Amino acid sequence: MVPTRTPYARAVDIVNSEVERYMEDLLAGEHPIAEEMERVAEERDFPIVDRLVGVTLEVLARSIGAKRVLEMGSGYGYSAYWFARAVGDGGEVHMTEGDAENQKQALDYLGRAGFNGRFHSHVGNALEIIDELDGELDVVFCDIDKGDYPSAWKKASERIRVGGLYLCDNVLWSGRVAVEDPEDRRPEWTRAVKEHNRAIAADERYRSTMIPTRDGVMVALRVG
Repeated sequence: MVPTRTPYARAVDIVNSEVERYMEDLLAGEHPIAEEMERVAEERDFPIVDRLVGVTLEVLARSIGAKRVLEMGSGYGYSAYWFARAVGDGGEVHMTEGDAENQKQALDYLGRAGFNGRFHSHVGNALEIIDELDGELDVVFCDIDKGDYPSAWKKASERIRVGGLYLCDNVLWSGRVAVEDPEDRRPEWTRAVKEHNRAIAADERYRSTMIPTRDGVMVALRVG
């Protein structure tokens, strides 16, 4: 299992390491492609959502019967692996990524996992790609540069169907949203994450909460 990673040292410990280890032990299972992707993340120090969040994304998507998912920021397809499991045959996961080589790797991993036909690759800016897709979405998952979180929410919130979900990683931002960190090297990103979180909490069309797993997962259900 790839250890929990954040862009730099935490401001606070969000979840006790022993508790996280216990949760990880319960998720032991046969996921050879996901395990390969986790090993690559460890070797390359590449940020992925990790197993605890990946399974959370799958469970949440399955819980609403999601068939159409947009990922705003896909890397080399780790989170898409869990969404592809959720949507099943006939479902579609739209991946967005600025690096064409990462998307090439994602297509290889997901194809070998047996998910052909469930995923669509889009190389470019997620904030532009979302405008190119037609129709409503069941789930939008945000994991792009933190400075773009407010813009991602503004666009995604208009495209999600009633009963659908907006999900976002890193919304506790190593604890910096709650505890001031004098060594914060990206204060503008911290401000953006806070703005994003406040906007969601204040939006009467959505009911939202944060799951304090890893670096925090926003879950916003559209109710109106």
